[in-house]
Amino acid sequence: MNIFKRLFKIGQAEAHSAIDKLEDPIKMSEQGIRDLKKDLEESLRALAEVKALAIRSKNDAEQSTAKAKNYEQKAMLLLQRAQKGEIEAAEADRLASEALLRKEENTKAAAQSRADQERFEGNVDKLDKNIKKLRSNIAKFEAELKTLKARAKVSKATKNINKQLANVDSSSTVSMLERMKEKVAQEEALADSYAEIANENKSIDDEIDSALESGSAEMKASDDLAALKAKMGIAGSTSTAGSETASE
Repeated sequence: MNIFKRLFKIGQAEAHSAIDKLEDPIKMSEQGIRDLKKDLEESLRALAEVKALAIRSKNDAEQSTAKAKNYEQKAMLLLQRAQKGEIEAAEADRLASEALLRKEENTKAAAQSRADQERFEGNVDKLDKNIKKLRSNIAKFEAELKTLKARAKVSKATKNINKQLANVDSSSTVSMLERMKEKVAQEEALADSYAEIANENKSIDDEIDSALESGSAEMKASDDLAALKAKMGIAGSTSTAGSETASE
């Protein structure tokens, strides 16, 4: 059983390691920022809706207040007409009472609308603060992510360079250059060896022809020198003059 438990734990460790390799911190950060921006959009939508409710409550309160005032004016007008005898007093009292009931209803409605307005405006303030904070966090996270991307790029390049420097061993570039030098030296030695073999393989005829070519070249040079001296009126060499004197 212990062996199976150990194998299971090893499998878990390898699975977690594979997941860690698949998870790119930069991509995860970018996704997190996208999620925050989505939350910001939803918050802005909610803010607009709550603002609309606050405006609606304010308008309802103003309308209800205006209606209450209007019903009060109607009740007063009914009583005035009753005093003038234009309307029976009992009928005027009944209608005026109904008008005052409507006034009271609208007064209460106006108060409720104002309370709703205050509550919605409080929600607007809270949402507005949260949105400002969310925007600030998004800007800060984007700046940090930009810096982290640059640092990650530099660290990766530095790691690769250091890795190359750390791997200078028998299988590295320096070792390959040494082997190339040795190979070139071997090729040069082999070329010299072939040259020596070629010289050793010359036939006697080749040696005779080579000697004759060398002698004929020296004789031609001597003849050219004598002709040039004769042309210039210069006497022969010292050895030649000595031989002429001896012959006399």
